[in-house]
Amino acid sequence: MRIFGMLTRPGWLCLWGGVALVVAARLLGIAELYVFGAVVLGLVAGAIVYVRLIRLDLQIDRSVHPSHVHAGQLSRVEVRIRNVRRSATPVLRLRDPVSGTAGADLLVPPLDQGAMSTASYRLPTDRRGIVRVGPLRVVVGDPFGLAQASAMAAPQVEVTVYPVVEDIRPVPYTSGTDPLAGTLHPHAIGRVGDDFYALRPYVVGDDLRRIHWPSTARHDELLVRQQEQPWQGRTTVLLDVRRATQDTAAFEAAVSAAASVVNANGARHDLVRMVTTDGADSGFGAGTGHTQALLEHLAVVQQSSGASLRAMLDLIQRDGQGALVVVVAQTTGDELQATARLRQRYGLITVVQIDRSKGDRVAPARARSGGSGPTPAAPGAADAASGSTLVRVGPDTTFASAWDRALATSRRAGQRVGSPR
Repeated sequence: MRIFGMLTRPGWLCLWGGVALVVAARLLGIAELYVFGAVVLGLVAGAIVYVRLIRLDLQIDRSVHPSHVHAGQLSRVEVRIRNVRRSATPVLRLRDPVSGTAGADLLVPPLDQGAMSTASYRLPTDRRGIVRVGPLRVVVGDPFGLAQASAMAAPQVEVTVYPVVEDIRPVPYTSGTDPLAGTLHPHAIGRVGDDFYALRPYVVGDDLRRIHWPSTARHDELLVRQQEQPWQGRTTVLLDVRRATQDTAAFEAAVSAAASVVNANGARHDLVRMVTTDGADSGFGAGTGHTQALLEHLAVVQQSSGASLRAMLDLIQRDGQGALVVVVAQTTGDELQATARLRQRYGLITVVQIDRSKGDRVAPARARSGGSGPTPAAPGAADAASGSTLVRVGPDTTFASAWDRALATSRRAGQRVGSPR
C-alpha cells in the first residue's frame, strides 16, 4: 500500500513558526530564539520522517448493501480491515467521503498480526438521487498530529436511491387502438403443439419446420405458420417536469407517482414507456432490467425551464398504443382538452394531478371547457365523453389511495373521476 505523507494544518503552523523564530533570532541576535526555532523545526522534520517510515500491509474490503434502494430505505456501508503485516498497526483513521454530507470518519484501534476490525455506517437515503461514496482512504499520523500519511483503500462507488414507490394497482388492460389488445390470454386453436392464428408467405430465413405443407400444396406457394404472440399490455407514462407549474414538494410527489405506475405495470410484465416533457423518451420495453432503467432515470430527473407539455402530447400522439398516464401538477383547460383528444390513439387515458400546496390550489379545467384558464372542478367531477380518468392527489391524500379509488370508480361507472382532497 503506497503511502503519501503531508503536513497537517498544525504542522504547517509549526513549520512557519519555526522559520519565524530563526529569522527573529538572526535579526535580534537572541540565541534562545535559535534554540526554540530549531526545536520546532526538528519536531516537524521528525513527524514527517515518522509517517514516511510507516509500512502497512492491510486487506480492506468495503461493501454497500444494498446499492439500489428506494428513498427512506436503509443502506449501509461496511468496512472490514485486516492486518497482514507481522508488526502491529498504529491507530488508523478511515475517511470515506459521502456526497451531500461531511462523510464518514472512523477510528480503528491498533491491530496485531492477523487481527480484523469491522466498521459500518448508514448512508443518507432520505431523498432520491445518486449518493457517491469514496474513495476510501486510510490515514495515519504522528503522535503530535503534525504530519499524516494516507493511502487509497477503495475506489468511489455510487448508490442509486430510487423514488418512493407506493403499492398500487397496475393500469387496466386496454382495447381498441392497441394492436396487441383484445384479450388477456391467447386463444387455443389446437389441442397439442404450438398454436397459430395465420399463414403468411415464406421469406428467406424462416424456419423450414414452420412451413404449412397442406396449404402450400393448395396455393402453390410456400406458406409459413404465423405463431400467436403472447399479449402484453402497453403503458406510456408522461411526467411533467416544467419548473413553472410545480414546486419542489409537488414535483417529488409527481416523480413518486410516475415511479409507482412504472413499477406496478413493470411487475405485470407489460411494455412500459417513460416520457418526460423535457424530451426524454425511453421507448417501450419490458422486464426487470427495463423497469430498473426507468427507475434510475426517475432517480435523477430534475425540473426543466424549457419543458413543454403540449409539444410532448403532440409527439406521443403519433405512435400512441395501449394506455396513457399523464402526471402533472397545475394544468389548464386547453392542456386537458389536448390530453383528452389522445383518446383516439390510446385505449385508456389517466391524468394524475398533484397538488401539494394547501395555500394555493389550482383545480384542473374540465375537458369539455372552452376556456384556456383553469376552471374549478369539484371533487368527484366526471366526464364520460372524454373517456379518461382523473386522479387528484391533494396534500392530505396519498397517491395510492387516490389512484386505487379512482380506478375502482372508473371501472364501475366508466367515467372520469376526481379523488377528494
